[in-house]
Amino acid sequence: MAPSRISDPPDVPEGHVEELTSEQLQSYHNDGYLIIPNALDASTTASLLHETREMLSSFSIDDHPMTKFSAGGNNQDHVGDDYFLSSGDKIRFFFEEDAFDSTTGSLLKPKHRAINKIGHYLHALSPAFRNSTITPSNVGIARSLGFRDPQVLQSMIICKQPEIGGRVAPHQDSTFLYTNPPSAVGFWIALEDATAENGCLSFAKGSHRRWPVKSRFVRKQNGAGVEFVDVEGARFPHDFQVEETAQEDEVYTMEEVKAGTLVLIHGNLLHKSEKNLSGKSRFIYTFHVIEGEKEYDERNWLQPPKAGFSKMYQ
Repeated sequence: MAPSRISDPPDVPEGHVEELTSEQLQSYHNDGYLIIPNALDASTTASLLHETREMLSSFSIDDHPMTKFSAGGNNQDHVGDDYFLSSGDKIRFFFEEDAFDSTTGSLLKPKHRAINKIGHYLHALSPAFRNSTITPSNVGIARSLGFRDPQVLQSMIICKQPEIGGRVAPHQDSTFLYTNPPSAVGFWIALEDATAENGCLSFAKGSHRRWPVKSRFVRKQNGAGVEFVDVEGARFPHDFQVEETAQEDEVYTMEEVKAGTLVLIHGNLLHKSEKNLSGKSRFIYTFHVIEGEKEYDERNWLQPPKAGFSKMYQ
């Protein structure tokens, strides 16, 4: 359970690095999230969306275990198989639960309309997504947020398919990507307009200062599947200004955003999205960054590839 290998922070990549303004930083620290419109230009956004559709059309289901993924609750038996647990250094496809007939188990949708998400190593294996992940701009953001050794540990395309895109229950990202103390930050990028109709994000503003990370999503100690366990280490980031009382009935603010928008999400922040019952998809690309100087242990469901997690400072 040793910390990640560390050294003095290396130089960031050459080129123009855009850091967050003082106003943006204040908004992020107050609310726990920050919306940055036009983070990707229209051409790049369209290219990533095209790449996504190509992947959805070309993957094979002939030898697929038909693993489903749902973030609607604590029942994670369906993601406890090896296809999911060994996906940290691969690009794999996870089906939407409602894409199947509950009686026969057969697909109700064509495969490109049945996938919930694609993950978890797009930032390394897909040139298009790699080129939109460790960029001068994102490096500048990481530096603005105080990262000494920011490391990308996972990346995903969340499809939020028309008519069947599942509801995502209120959650904290650090539950699933726990470091001691917590350090995860989500970089969430809309590839299509995210609206109230197709399942945009909603946030409990300021909840990152009220809600500790109480549980972790880990591999079972017998090696068979995954489970949630109580956090034994730190529950808030180091030197964090914490509000004393959590609000049991948090008020959520729905945030509609345009394609190309980047949303930064603090790992302790409660956020959610509703089911997509509309006829329009809501494709997004997201990757998560942790502090390499913090402890990331072998119980976490996602384990680093042989080369280690992807360092943002080169």
